[in-house]
Amino acid sequence: MAKDNTVNSPLTENKLNRSLKLIYVYAIATGAIFTFIGYWDSIFYEYCGPGTFLAFLLMTALILPIAFVYCDLAPLFPEAGGELIYNTVGLNKHCGFLSAWLIMAAWIAVPPAAIMAIVQWIFHVTNINSSFTVLEIVSAVLLVGYFILSLQNVEVAGKIQLVMLALAITGCIAASIAFITSGQWSLDNFSNFFYSQSKSSFGIPSWIIGMAFLITPFFGFETVPQMIEEGDFPVKDSTKAIWGSVVTCGVIYAFFFIGVGGMNAQPLVEEGGAATGGFLAIYLMEQFGTTGWRVFAILFGICAILCAIGTCLLGFWLSTVRLLYAMGRTNFLPASFAKLNKHQQPIIPNILLLVVSIVFLVLQNAGTFMNDFFNLMAFGCACAYALTMISAIRMHKQHPDWKSGYHLKGGNFTRYLALVISVIIAFFCTLGQGVGSWISFAVYMGIGVILWAWMVLFRWKKTKVVVDTPDGPKEY
Repeated sequence: MAKDNTVNSPLTENKLNRSLKLIYVYAIATGAIFTFIGYWDSIFYEYCGPGTFLAFLLMTALILPIAFVYCDLAPLFPEAGGELIYNTVGLNKHCGFLSAWLIMAAWIAVPPAAIMAIVQWIFHVTNINSSFTVLEIVSAVLLVGYFILSLQNVEVAGKIQLVMLALAITGCIAASIAFITSGQWSLDNFSNFFYSQSKSSFGIPSWIIGMAFLITPFFGFETVPQMIEEGDFPVKDSTKAIWGSVVTCGVIYAFFFIGVGGMNAQPLVEEGGAATGGFLAIYLMEQFGTTGWRVFAILFGICAILCAIGTCLLGFWLSTVRLLYAMGRTNFLPASFAKLNKHQQPIIPNILLLVVSIVFLVLQNAGTFMNDFFNLMAFGCACAYALTMISAIRMHKQHPDWKSGYHLKGGNFTRYLALVISVIIAFFCTLGQGVGSWISFAVYMGIGVILWAWMVLFRWKKTKVVVDTPDGPKEY
């Protein structure tokens, strides 16, 4: 059913410009997913060993049903907001707020962690031994650069994202081919196929638990609904960016770890991060000892760290800003969060994200809070997925006349399957977590409860939440 655009709604007064080509939205989503491939490769190998490539293929298959449900939802609500809107309409405004807060637990942890990874690689390449304080200062300066970029015309960010993504993918493919043809790649290195440093729980094999942790390098496709409002293409085409980003990253991840898995990487991983500095593939290249391989290691770092992590940071930065903007526009936050600058970019959300990112940088040096919080970011994301699947099921039942233009194969079966997958992944993400992680997550959720209580007790008593639906603006 077409929207009734004749209704006088505050949602129509402050819109983002429709100027993003589909390829840019695809690049933003794929870049958000395509994360830490050259920096966390040792961690991924710790999870699933030589069989990491299979784990990524299996996780791709598990994530796709969730992505397909998003493909059905996004064209129905072609405005920034995503989970905030889906769960408000499908359940209620309280679940809408909860899902938005949960998904931001995954998103806001990325910029400080990503920028630190980039700076650490730069110092690794230049052989500069520096204090954590210097790392933080350099990281903060780079974060300011992203802040400035995010305030410009979004097309600028889209073009930069596309270039960085192309370089990141090219670098990972080239690295895998280089390993396979190096003469040291061997099928014998796959003999301990299901090696994993994860711990078994409830009788579940450690490799399976390790695979569940691989949801972290997959979340990001849900950034498409945050960018859809700015697309200059038919909204139904946004589905290509959603499932396309998942498939692209899953295939590249698998191919890359076929290359890494065939190398003698297990002894290095068993020695711990100190052996590789966290850069497994780069360390393997440097071990060859030749000038050509050392140069290739630098080129790979430019592609798989500087560009890959740079795309991830930018993708989540843009999406977080737009979710905060949507919360301001729909009365989940003060209306000032929806104010735009001359380039039609949200002002206060950008400032807030910069401040939060710098605070997180400080927390990384002050204690273990940031690292502990990062361990449960995938849990928050999986919980938000689960809520969204429930909302999709309810909306389909209550509004069978709402047609998105996307044919969801399997219909309700796919929705229920995606819900089960989301819940299982969320459960797996809780296994092996330390007390510190739960304390950090509780602090984050506690802040959300305070904000939610303020909205319930004060703001929502005066003004209602307003969401644009296929039937027009509705109050909740």
